Amino acid sequence: MHCPFCSAEETKVVDSRLVAEGDQVRRRRECLECHERFTTFETAELMLPRVIKQNGQREPFNEEKLLAGIQRAVEKRPVSIERVESAVSQIKHALRATGERELPARAIGELVMEQLRELDEVAYVRFASVYRRFEDVSDFSEEIERLTSKENQTQ
Repeated sequence: MHCPFCSAEETKVVDSRLVAEGDQVRRRRECLECHERFTTFETAELMLPRVIKQNGQREPFNEEKLLAGIQRAVEKRPVSIERVESAVSQIKHALRATGERELPARAIGELVMEQLRELDEVAYVRFASVYRRFEDVSDFSEEIERLTSKENQTQ
């Protein structure tokens, strides 16, 4: 690891600990030349499947886009950033678990809706209205009816 202060190649690890529910290692390092300390984070590089858009175009999975979509849905709702990040982590885990190299965007959207249903029902309906292209109030009421009927079945 190169020192970000003096670009020296020799650094030593002073402290290591697990963070992000054990998915990352946080390391405190010290440069052996300038003696400055800095922090690095290490994660396993796991490939996520490419996304096949509705128009057939393929693009790399974009975690920032996923996070932004969920954050838009939960905006002004009582959902902590930790719960949002956990939902993103669970979606990524489910995508990796498929073992597929490519997945349709629709499959990812369905995973997002599952997570939002657990996070916040209002956020779920917001996302569903855009994702499923609701055209009028009846589409909203049908989705809310489905949501409440599923709730009643689980109780």
